[in-house]
Amino acid sequence: MPSDLVVFGEDWGRHPSSTQHLISRLSDDWQVVWVNSIGLRRPRLSFRDLKRVTEKLGSILSRPKRMNGTAAALVPANIHVHAPTAIPWPGSRLAACANRRLLARQVTSWMREDGVKRPILWTSLPTAVVALGEFEERAVVYYCGDDFSSLAGVDHKPVAAMERQLVKKADLIVAASQHLADRFPAEKTLYLPHGVDYDLFAKPADRPSDLPQTGPIAGFYGSIADWVDVAMLCEAATQCPDWHFVLIGAVETDISLLEKHSNIHFLGRRPHDLLPGYVQHFDAALLPFKDTEQIRNCNPLKLREYLAAGTPIITTRFPAMEPYAPLLTILETGEPLAHALNFALNDKQRNSVRREVVRPESWSSRAAQLEAALKSL
Repeated sequence: MPSDLVVFGEDWGRHPSSTQHLISRLSDDWQVVWVNSIGLRRPRLSFRDLKRVTEKLGSILSRPKRMNGTAAALVPANIHVHAPTAIPWPGSRLAACANRRLLARQVTSWMREDGVKRPILWTSLPTAVVALGEFEERAVVYYCGDDFSSLAGVDHKPVAAMERQLVKKADLIVAASQHLADRFPAEKTLYLPHGVDYDLFAKPADRPSDLPQTGPIAGFYGSIADWVDVAMLCEAATQCPDWHFVLIGAVETDISLLEKHSNIHFLGRRPHDLLPGYVQHFDAALLPFKDTEQIRNCNPLKLREYLAAGTPIITTRFPAMEPYAPLLTILETGEPLAHALNFALNDKQRNSVRREVVRPESWSSRAAQLEAALKSL
């Protein structure tokens, strides 16, 4: 019989993370205590952090309920989601001591409530290392989906130190990119690339009414953050006034230069289950990333989602895109985006090829690989 799981992950339902995709697709006989995020940096005095603290307090005060919406947002019956009280202050010995006691008391209570005993302890966050050894866990799994030493929004130095402790204590390390896997001991590391919700993105979807109705569209969805090449987009918008550039997602960087262009449109966040309708009606799907350490270590979920939608893809070069390079239009350093846009218009004959290349890479197939590794523990 599979063991029970205690998962320290991101906030369930906040966005469909790779951890959520994988854990939700394990077989139903796994009983899972899911512990929402305990934080990767101390709060700053900012509107964004104040809003986040308010959200966290709300989740602590009200137990998460079964949600309506996409399959990724639903909480399966065997997964029990809990919002912990913890001090988000990586690097503080006092906070670490307090969090160990707080988490031990809370999670042990939830384990009793949910019928979970001697679990495998899974953490996607290095900050959960403070709780190891408190739950009679039979094994420890570290799921590394990002480079925490360069990830935006993280207190890098203390979190990197916590990750080193976690790597020593983990029985299994699961890495989402080869670059990440290469950093860890080979004898206990499993490279497990991200999957894709193939049926969702490959199934034809209606065109959203808020897309521009005339002219070709180059689109991107995801966080509009410092790793997005704003200068590249500005140059393309100037050189290609007949194209519309649609950006979907939360704005987390200075976009004042982009806002000067009437053919650049910011649509804000959209639910995950509505994204296929957008990307399927882009004439080109963009991955306009800067060359940073974070991007070199990333394995963006949207790459496989773009492929499953069949849309022509224009991307800058980074390691995780290399396996799909023959099906992508790749911008080398300094190469203008404008030159690639017209090529994308003539690349739609390969839409079915792009879809087929990721058909075997569903999240269900990735979860089957993961389940075999967990059972071996």
